[in-house]
Amino acid sequence: MTTHRDALAQVLPVVSAHAGEVDSDGRFPVEAIEALRAAGLLGLVSPAELGGMGGGLGAAVEVIGALARECGSTAMILMMHYAAVSVIGSYGPDDVRSRVAAGKCLATVAFSEFGSGSQFWVPVSTAAADDSGGAARLDARKSWVTSAAQADVYVWSSRPMAGDGPMTLWLVPAEAPGLRVAGGFDGLGLRGNGSVPVAAEGVVIGLDAMLGADGTGLDVAMVTMLPWFLVLNAAFGVGLAEAVTAEATRHLTRTRLAHLDIALAEQPVPRADLARMRIATDSAAALLSDTVLAWDKARPEALLRVLEVKAAASEASLMVTDLAMKVCGGSAFRKELGVERRFRDARAARVMAPTTDALYDFVGRALCGMPLLGG
Repeated sequence: MTTHRDALAQVLPVVSAHAGEVDSDGRFPVEAIEALRAAGLLGLVSPAELGGMGGGLGAAVEVIGALARECGSTAMILMMHYAAVSVIGSYGPDDVRSRVAAGKCLATVAFSEFGSGSQFWVPVSTAAADDSGGAARLDARKSWVTSAAQADVYVWSSRPMAGDGPMTLWLVPAEAPGLRVAGGFDGLGLRGNGSVPVAAEGVVIGLDAMLGADGTGLDVAMVTMLPWFLVLNAAFGVGLAEAVTAEATRHLTRTRLAHLDIALAEQPVPRADLARMRIATDSAAALLSDTVLAWDKARPEALLRVLEVKAAASEASLMVTDLAMKVCGGSAFRKELGVERRFRDARAARVMAPTTDALYDFVGRALCGMPLLGG
């Protein structure tokens, strides 16, 4: 039986071969996604009885971290897929769950909106009963949807139709009439992840597309999806930090100052910077490992770890990639080294909802025994 590590070994050379052009051209990593599909990794976290690999959070962390070391865009696309699948697996219809398990369905999350920005927990998009009585009409302006033009299904947020609570979730097929990609993406980092606006104009879907009960979407998102999203985002950050730390180590040990006949590694200042990079990377990796263990074992502090880990890993990746630009000097500015690409990719995690500042507030509220959301 093929394990996720065997599958990764097949996929990583493909991901690495195209990472540079995916970034420079700002194009979706088609080759990488097809390799992930062929290797069964789109179905990694789907149950074995449906044809998936039956992997848990720990396996997904390994996969995302390894991909992030090669191509941040590919890692982010798969991360959003796994986040969406966590909800589809619990609330979606059997046929879609089977398609996901078989690698025939790329999923993503459509939460961020022009009207509420990174505060995904207060959607402004609407869902209203259709005239037929057995369907809902969705209207929305989603601002950033990863893989928007390539995904097969969206886990979609809206205001409730009639239920109490701030949010309802829907499973929306990409081919639904009235749904359209409403812009392009030419960004600083993650240039190939296809994160573009999506508009819904009178999109009619059946009430059976509702994921959970009307009005309970925030509970579903916080309990089911958010742990996957935060932990895998942390794996992404650790993967970036690992990549540039390894590259900086190679640079210091291989590059020589001819006039002094010494390697850069023989200078104390860059060595100290490299040590700071390694310590920050290892610290974030250790917290990530403990978070996965706490979640799997349902330890009392599991939720706190989940809230902490994205913030910690995001900030670590920012510091480490910044130091890598310093340690590698002018060489870091050349695209072939790959440091400046990871430097740019790392900037996304801080502002990706929930942002680092929002997570600091969540952690503080949890420590003080307060609800995570509220006044």
